[in-house]
Amino acid sequence: MKKLIALAMTTTILAGAALAQETEITEFRIGLLGGENAQDRLNNNECLRAYTEEALGVEAKLFAPADYNGVIQGLLGGSLDMAWLGASSYAATYLQDADAVEPVLVKTNLDGSFSYHSVGFARADSGITSLEDMQGKVFGFGDPNSTSGYLIPSIEIPDATGSTMESGDYFGEVVFTGGHEQTIVAVYNGDIDAGVTWADGLGDWEDGYNSGALRRAVDAGLVDMNELTQIWLSKPIPEGPIVLRQDLPEDVKATMISLMTETLGADQDCLYGVAAGETAGFEPIGHDAYETIIAVRQAVGG
Repeated sequence: MKKLIALAMTTTILAGAALAQETEITEFRIGLLGGENAQDRLNNNECLRAYTEEALGVEAKLFAPADYNGVIQGLLGGSLDMAWLGASSYAATYLQDADAVEPVLVKTNLDGSFSYHSVGFARADSGITSLEDMQGKVFGFGDPNSTSGYLIPSIEIPDATGSTMESGDYFGEVVFTGGHEQTIVAVYNGDIDAGVTWADGLGDWEDGYNSGALRRAVDAGLVDMNELTQIWLSKPIPEGPIVLRQDLPEDVKATMISLMTETLGADQDCLYGVAAGETAGFEPIGHDAYETIIAVRQAVGG
């Protein structure tokens, strides 16, 4: 009997050791959602990569896929460990696999809120000042998996115009540009008549607001906001979550949450780059905050 007990204990210890070995990470991979060119995404998040490598003691890598779906599929397939998703991208991930990732943090605005807007805009010299002026013209949207770049506008704009988003119905043509930066540049260069992007809606238009894709474009020297004008603003949208792969070791999750809230909070330059502008920092968030967006995403086909 003693031998059997000893054998059982040994087996349990070995199984526990094997499990610990299986869950020990050898690298940490961070996905960067589209919206601006890949090199700028990598540059803005290099400090996060360096902090992660130091905190976890393993190699940290940044990945900047060409589109939103690249990050979604990376999380679903287990080739990415962490990402800052938009609410619609989180909904898409959750609807495909509810156990793939968990939302842990959200970026907050300077006023403490964690919402932003989809912003419609055109060139100031175009004569376009509202959606009514866009009838028969070319409207650009970023990515089918973008919350502000497509999901919310695809619901709110038809409600406002009494039409569909099909090319030739109300708008002359509805096009996808590939991302927020591409939309901004296309409008600025006159390649399309108007587009939508994201911003917190706080601060001054001339600065591209306090944070968001317009602020990124201003900081990069891509646009002069005085040459653009706002033509539409969505209702508030819940800011997308920082997500972690659910099957990561708990100590790794805790380390990354601390890094995002405390380490980045003490390095304002790094925080500004990672958060796409001015922010009050990252705060805890859970799945419940995104149930409405998930329902909307599911209603339009997942």
